Amino acid sequence: MPTTTTRRNFQRLALGGAASLGLLGTAVRAAEPSLSERWDQLRASQPRLPARDAARQLGVSEAELLNTRAGGTVTRLRDGSDTAREAMRRVLGLGEIMALTRNENAVIETTGVPRPLPERLTRPAADPAAEAQRQRQLQSVVGYLGGPIDLRTDFSVWHFAFAVVQPGAQGKTSRSLQFFDAQGQAVHKVYLTEASDVAAYERLVAEFSAQASSGPLSVAPVLARPADRPDASVDQPGLQQAWGEITDVHQFSRLLSRFGVERQQAFRLAPAGKAVALQARAVRPLLQEAAARKVALMAFVGNAGVTEIYSGNIDKVQEVGGYFNVLDPKFNLHLRDSAFRSAWLLERGSIHSVEFFDDQGQLAVSFFGVHGRGEPQPAAWVELVRGLPRLAG
Repeated sequence: MPTTTTRRNFQRLALGGAASLGLLGTAVRAAEPSLSERWDQLRASQPRLPARDAARQLGVSEAELLNTRAGGTVTRLRDGSDTAREAMRRVLGLGEIMALTRNENAVIETTGVPRPLPERLTRPAADPAAEAQRQRQLQSVVGYLGGPIDLRTDFSVWHFAFAVVQPGAQGKTSRSLQFFDAQGQAVHKVYLTEASDVAAYERLVAEFSAQASSGPLSVAPVLARPADRPDASVDQPGLQQAWGEITDVHQFSRLLSRFGVERQQAFRLAPAGKAVALQARAVRPLLQEAAARKVALMAFVGNAGVTEIYSGNIDKVQEVGGYFNVLDPKFNLHLRDSAFRSAWLLERGSIHSVEFFDDQGQLAVSFFGVHGRGEPQPAAWVELVRGLPRLAG
């Protein structure tokens, strides 16, 4: 039997060993690289890896990753939709910019000088209903409605904002404003060009900087996409009748809301011939033929917070780096069409369009023919889209 003294010695050894293990565990935890260090290591091995893809590999959002550079190449701006709205209004004073919007499998980049608000939105309307509509548009578009930089915005989604100044290509300095939603996912980015007003940019950053903000971001969890209603529970005759009564393609969103259906569900239940399933990779012949035939088009790429639209002709179309691209001087479109799983040729009213969806069922990109308000689409556009390869059966 061990003596009392021996038992006490064992206890001291045990406590000492536990303390040593505790210190060892603390040392191991302290040696774990920070997120910033892990990003440095990843960039060293993959120097051309985009921040969005780096964030995915590191298990964080893009905004969280960018925030690790705050105080250096990155200036964190004040949070909230009001900041985003007012900052985007100031962008109207920067001169030429490049506007970038993306979703998971499509990126659109348009270069130009954003126009001020349309005159019809700067004057109060006498009719109360028209004035209410004007106020809604003022809250939404902040000057970006038509013109080379054409955006449709929902600022309630915009949350985090950063100004980024860092070395760019060919030794030039890259300056940008980058906006993210509450989940830390990119909503919209504005890049300065050689023709931009750098002094106006610096004043904007100084005005909106969040000097008191530091430390990690508190991002919200990504919400799961709700399941579709069963087709059998949808009023299909009513939906088809409402589809047939469409006179303006903008009425389609009200149809979805009225019948409680998702876009592709509405396409499946549409009147015969009004929604035709295409091959998912039909985006390639669409862009190739539009370029070859000089058929002007409208390209829409969006996410929950903004949709960016390009209107005009395209020229250089090619595959690069796993994307199918339009690479023109003032317009770039990058489509990861290997992730496209469905496509639809749609006829709503007199308007023909094509929509492409990815492997998660999300709308990646859509195309329309360019036409004036109240005018028919060009016959060349209708002929082009009707000739796209259809899905067998």
